[in-house]
This record gives sequence, structure tokens and C-alpha cells, in this order.
Amino acid sequence: MIGLDTNVLLRYFLDDDPLQSPQARRIMSSLTSADPGWVALPVVLEFVWVLSSKNRARKSSIAAALEQLLAQDAIVVEQAKVVALAVGRFRFSRADFADCLIAVSAKAAGCTRTVTFDRMAARDTGMELIG
Repeated sequence: MIGLDTNVLLRYFLDDDPLQSPQARRIMSSLTSADPGWVALPVVLEFVWVLSSKNRARKSSIAAALEQLLAQDAIVVEQAKVVALAVGRFRFSRADFADCLIAVSAKAAGCTRTVTFDRMAARDTGMELIG
């Protein structure tokens, strides 16, 4: 298994760099279910952040990219079930992906509630507003 950094995923998905994108495609195509690529949770968050803030991708495009990543047999996403739940919540709410991931991660960890000062996160993810 090899770890994949955010920039490798971005070059692969965006195909926006004449030198790095072909290298990213080569790495991604070399992965197999027996020798997969590992995507850590911080990579998932960075990936979404870059797509949304730097590339101004639409929420539906970001969700589709995450679903594509999760569907690949040659990719192991850390806490994939939790990420998939977060993607579903993200796709159908006004919340940002990080808040969705926080809410579903807490629930998966057995938390009875997740508290926040963020009104939108409380409204859109089911967190409990405090203060």
C-alpha cells in the first residue's frame, strides 16, 4: 500500500498540469486491490477544500469526485464508511463537508451529541448549538 498526498489526487482528478497530471495518472493506474493507494482523512479534507475554494467546484462535482474515490477497489480511504455518510449529508444539505464529516464521525464514535457554536453547522448537520 502506498500513501497518496492531496496533490496527487488533485492532479489526477483535475488533469490540470502538463507534467504532474500524467505522473498522477500513472501512479493511480498502477494501484490494485492487492497493492492499493491509501487516502488519509486529512487528504480528503484538503481535497475538498482545494476543489471548493481554489477551483470553485460545485458541491455536486465535489460529492461525485469523493464518491468516485470511494468506489475504487484500488483505493483505501481512511474511515471510508464515515466518509461516505459525510458525502451523503454534504450532497443534500447546505453544510460544508468538514462539518458533515465532524458530525458523522462523532456519531460513529458513539457520541450522543456534538456541540458547536456554529449556527449553520447546527442547523444543517444536526449538531447541537450552544451559547
